[in-house]
Amino acid sequence: MKRIVQFLFEANILKSVQRTGFQFLGTGKESVAEHSFMIAMIAYAMSQLDSTVDPLKIITMCLVHDLPEARMGDLNYVHQRYATAHENRALEDLAKNLPFGVDIVQLVDEFNQCKTIEARLARDADQISLMLELKALQDQGKRGPEKWLIAAQKRLKTEMGKKLAETIMTTEWDDWWFQSLPE
Repeated sequence: MKRIVQFLFEANILKSVQRTGFQFLGTGKESVAEHSFMIAMIAYAMSQLDSTVDPLKIITMCLVHDLPEARMGDLNYVHQRYATAHENRALEDLAKNLPFGVDIVQLVDEFNQCKTIEARLARDADQISLMLELKALQDQGKRGPEKWLIAAQKRLKTEMGKKLAETIMTTEWDDWWFQSLPE
C-alpha cells in the first residue's frame, strides 16, 4: 500500500504543475491536473457517442497520459525544440513497483502511438480541451486565441473531434449558463 500512496502523492503534484503554453498566449492558466480532468470528461462524452469505444480505457488513458509531467514538468512545443524530455524513463520510474504500473505504461504508450480508436480520440480530446479554454478566452475578449484555435483544430484526426471543434467554434462559452436561467 505504501507504494500506491506514494504514487497518489506524486499524481497530486500535477495540481501544481502549470501547463506552459499559456505563457506564450499571454493569458489564461491551467494545471496539468485540471487539463487531465477535462480531457477525461471529453473522453467520457466521446465514448458515449461511439459504442465501439471502450469508456474505461479512453478515460483512464486521458487521466494518465501526462503523469510523467509530475517528474519532468510540462514542455510545450517551443520547449520541446530545445530540451530533451525523458518521458519513457520518467514513466517507467513512476510505474515501478506499482501493481498496475504496466497498465499505466501501456496506456501512455498507446496514447503516444495513436493507432487505436481510443488513442486517436484521446489525442483529439487533448486538443479539444485546449480549444475549449481558448474559445472561452476569446469570448471574454482576450487577444490571441484565434490563431491558436486554428492550430489546435488542424491537429484533430477523427471525425468526432472535428465535429466537436466545429460546434465549439459556433458556441459561446457561457451559453449553458444562460440556458439555465428561469424565464
